[in-house]
Order: sequence, then structure tokens, then C-alpha cells
Amino acid sequence: MSTPRRKSPAPNEVHRPEGSPIGGLGDWRTTHNKSASTGAARAATAVEATVDLLYRAPLWLPNRHVQTIVPALFARRPAITFRRERWDTPDGDFIDLDWVVHDGGKPTSALASPSHLPASDAPLFVLFHGLEGGSTSHYAAALMAAAREYGWHGVVPHFRSCSGPLNLLPRFYHLADSNEVDWILRRLRATHRGPIVAAGVSLGGNVLLRWLGERREDASPVLSAAAAISTPIDVHAGGRALSQGFGMVYTRSFLKTLKQKAEQKLAQFPGLFDRDAMLASRTMYDFDNVVTAPLHGFRDTDDYWSSATTRPLLPGIVVPTLVLNARNDPFLPAEALPAQHEVSAFVELDQPRHGGHAGFMTGPFPGRLDWLSRRVLGYLERYVDHG
Repeated sequence: MSTPRRKSPAPNEVHRPEGSPIGGLGDWRTTHNKSASTGAARAATAVEATVDLLYRAPLWLPNRHVQTIVPALFARRPAITFRRERWDTPDGDFIDLDWVVHDGGKPTSALASPSHLPASDAPLFVLFHGLEGGSTSHYAAALMAAAREYGWHGVVPHFRSCSGPLNLLPRFYHLADSNEVDWILRRLRATHRGPIVAAGVSLGGNVLLRWLGERREDASPVLSAAAAISTPIDVHAGGRALSQGFGMVYTRSFLKTLKQKAEQKLAQFPGLFDRDAMLASRTMYDFDNVVTAPLHGFRDTDDYWSSATTRPLLPGIVVPTLVLNARNDPFLPAEALPAQHEVSAFVELDQPRHGGHAGFMTGPFPGRLDWLSRRVLGYLERYVDHG
């Protein structure tokens, strides 16, 4: 059976100069090296962990945009198989969840369960995807493959309309939809015997942080720990970044699929919103003003983005939470990132100089995607026990 999570994590530094220790890692090393019988082995492990967790972009990825685009479009992804499950939602819609399939073959890492299949009370890792993402996203493949190697259960719940089939109701998904996350996590908590940990990438990280900040102590019985990756914690600042310069490249990519879905939604519900205004949208601000905000009960884009901004909620989080943002993320300027004194002591901030948006690729060409999974699952593992 699993033991209770730690009561409180040590506060950590916000921004470390390259080559400096990661916040909290020194305490971890000191505590675990007290055992004389295993001191040498633990010291070697700590040194290796320090090197592994200091992110540095490879020289062949020289700027924020290639650090974002190359991992998303060209990275070699680990092989991962999912089993799909459909849940009916309380409001008469549906969502699809993709569960990691453990093939029962020989474990490919020392972290894998000796029985190859996780025990029923092994940790469950839940991943909330980003805007127009899903279980096929590069980060999902990397993180879920790592969960499999750890011997954990893994699942990617898809936000409405993101699993392939269009959802049924006159709505989609959005940056502030913490009620959806609450329903998903509590349903998983009701059926899973072991600890549950969760991560969210970009939009998914924002919704997860919002849920953590809103629920506060009520989140603790549900989650043992959490991680938010490349989260737009200041949505206004992020929206401005995506509406100018090279940011418009990302915006056009998002709008391509969002407009296609909006057209399909109008076929389901004629007159739901102004088709011409939707098609004329050039920025996320324009699209959200016509579609996202009114469909989900917000007055306009400004009202929506203000409600969705999670930075003010970070002081209220009581579940151990890693907030990982590259300072060169093209989706969010570094000036919008918080300092440690602006967040809860339960929040660990990691803000490496490089990494792009949900990139964090390492190694020589063509690169690897494993740094992010080592960083995230290494953090989450501190707060679970395999019994």
C-alpha cells in the first residue's frame, strides 16, 4: 500500500544560474546521504541527478523557436500503445481517455516493475494535454513512455473535441475549465487504489494549476503531487506574445484546426456564433472573442483571459507542485514568470534559460525527448511510494 505524501516540500529558488544546484536538490541529497551503508551509492546518484536535471539546450537548437518546433514536429518519439475508454459526462457529452498499455515484455529499464504489469495500487500518472493536443503529442509520448518504465499506470484524458470525434454539446474546452479537471480527477480517485499524480502541458497545465489554486486543501486527498509544464500563467501576456512577430506562426497553426472544428460545430448548431467573424479571426484574441468566450460563459476575451490567468492562484496551492517554464518560451515572456516569494511553499519553480515551449530537447542531432520526463516524473516520484 502507499504511504501518505510528505506534509510540505522545502521552498526552492526561482531561477538558477547555469551550473548552480536545482532548488530542493541539495536538501534531497543531504537527507539521503545520511545512511553510511549506502552513502557512496547515494552520493553518486545525487551527482548524476544534479547533472541530469540542469537543462541546457544543445548547440544545434540555437533559439526559442527551433527549441519549440523541432521537438514537436521532428523528434523521434518512443513507441507507446494506448487503450481508449469513453466516459459520458454529467452534462450529456463525452470525453475519451487513452490508457497506457503495458505489454508484459521484458522491462527496458531498472525502474520498470519486476512483474512487467503495474500493481493495482501502483501510482497513476494523469496527463492533461495542451491546446489542440492529445495522446499523440510529442510530450505525451515521452511522458507516458516514462510512466510505463516506472511501472506506473498512465492515462491521457482528452478535452472535449480533442480525441478525434467532435463532442456533442455547443461548447469546446478552455483555459479556465477547472470543473472538467475536478470531475475527471475525482472519478479517477474513486476507482484507483494507489496514489495519483498529475501533470499538465500548456493549456492543460493552466487548467490543472487553476484547479489546485481554487480547491486548495480539498485537492490534497485527490492528488499526491502535480507538475505544470510551459503553462501560460499570465494569459494576457501570452496572448500578446502570440499575436505579433513569429508568434503569429504558432497562432496560424492553432487557428487552422480550431476553425475547422468551429465549422463542424456550426453544422451541429446553426447560428451558434458568427461564422464570418470566426473565419476572419487572425489572432487568438479574435477567435476567443467570437467562439471560446461566449460559448463558455465569459463576457468577452478580456473577461475570459483574466479569469483564466492562474498566477494569482499560485500562493494558495497546498499540493506539492512543480511549475516548469523556460525563460525563452515564445508563448510567454520571462517577465510574466513569478518569483518564489510570490507562490506557495508547496510550489517548486524551475525556470531554465532555454527549452522553448514544451520542448526541452537534449543530445546531439536528431536529439532526445527524455529530459522532460526525467525532470517531471523524478519530481512526482518524491511524493509517492511503491510499497
